[in-house]
Amino acid sequence: MALLMASGTMKNKDAKPERDRPRSSETFERGKKTLVGGVNSPVRAFRAVGGTPLVIDHAKGARLFDVDGHEYIDFVCSWGALILGHAHPDIVSAISDQASRGTSFGMTSPLEIELGEKITNAIPSVEMVRFVNSGTEAAMSAVRLARAFTQRDLIVKFQGCYHGHSDGFLSEAGSGLATLGISASPGVPDAFASLTLNTPYNDLEAVENLFKQHPGGIAAVIVEPVAANMGVVPPASGFLEGLRAITKKEKALLIFDEVITGFRLAYGGAQSIYKIDPDLTVMGKIIGGGLPVAAYGGKREIMEQIAPLGPVYQAGTLSGNPLAMRAGLATLPKLEARKFYEDLNSKTKRLADGLRSALKEANVQGQVNLAGSLLTMFFTDQPVRNYADAKTSNSTRFAAFFQEMLKRGIFIAPSQYEALFVSAAHTDADIDRAIAAARESLASIQGD
Repeated sequence: MALLMASGTMKNKDAKPERDRPRSSETFERGKKTLVGGVNSPVRAFRAVGGTPLVIDHAKGARLFDVDGHEYIDFVCSWGALILGHAHPDIVSAISDQASRGTSFGMTSPLEIELGEKITNAIPSVEMVRFVNSGTEAAMSAVRLARAFTQRDLIVKFQGCYHGHSDGFLSEAGSGLATLGISASPGVPDAFASLTLNTPYNDLEAVENLFKQHPGGIAAVIVEPVAANMGVVPPASGFLEGLRAITKKEKALLIFDEVITGFRLAYGGAQSIYKIDPDLTVMGKIIGGGLPVAAYGGKREIMEQIAPLGPVYQAGTLSGNPLAMRAGLATLPKLEARKFYEDLNSKTKRLADGLRSALKEANVQGQVNLAGSLLTMFFTDQPVRNYADAKTSNSTRFAAFFQEMLKRGIFIAPSQYEALFVSAAHTDADIDRAIAAARESLASIQGD
């Protein structure tokens, strides 16, 4: 997509309408014959925003290139995994070298130990770690471990927080379920779903009430320390501290789901910023440098309950895959560089300030929630502090905004309930172009 810069503003030389992506449309239609809905993850289908989904040919740095040859500045970054951008040369080199040495061993390699050491050194609450292949698998395994360790069955989660698609988490979840308007998934037995207690995010009183209603029955509270699957919603002052105090008092475990926030908000994760010591931590995305990998870890006495040391079973043929370990080992050291997060967060704040300014100039009601290098623009006139607030956002207006941004070569998440991510590959010029595109896009949807 041709985009020209002049005098600090973006000239939309040829904002491509839908009909100018014929190969994407043709490929998507072909895919629908064999892939369910033409996709392998629901939000990719663009059902919430309309139009033909992007079909990507390749990516580099902060850019995506679709099969029609159009270029987009990417603020999805593989849903936050690519903090260094696409196809970083050092990561590509590491993966290529490892591929020549073997893609899967089915046995332990030194790479797993090295990456495990990097993670445990970075996150003090994680004394031992187990690698798995997805955030869903990690969260599911952490909950199984919590139930076994406490010998209790109930789990507390928060409305709008997404912890993967295992059965116990698919009620009042965020991410794709919120995007598609699914409150709970069929196929989950009522008896199983009843073991998960949902409560509003940022509401400590509601959590305390659940513990009163179920004395001695709650195994763990699982929470995104910064919610990022109902859109970005930071914790209220004292919320995380309150969860830690309640769980300690009630002898339940506190699980931080840092699949998104881990190594993104800080090298030690959100827990290092908020100075909270959870019992278990779920990680993913960034620790694999863009390859499929996740992990769960925590206190030694808890983790030692996992097989082969203990009775809690969890296994995986591809767990600790050497390609993923090499990609993670090529990524994490770069995040330790002086001012890495300061620079990343500075770019993101400038983008957030530009979006707020654009909303004001266009006289469009909206809120921009920011946490480190992730943000969400909600089309609502009220502050967004929980899932109920997030659902007041005008999803029709968001869909129109998404399409206008896409025409201008800016790709944001095709869902009101997801985050926008900034990577180290984004330049100041990319931020300027995104702000200029937002001004034009908001002006064009004023009447919607």
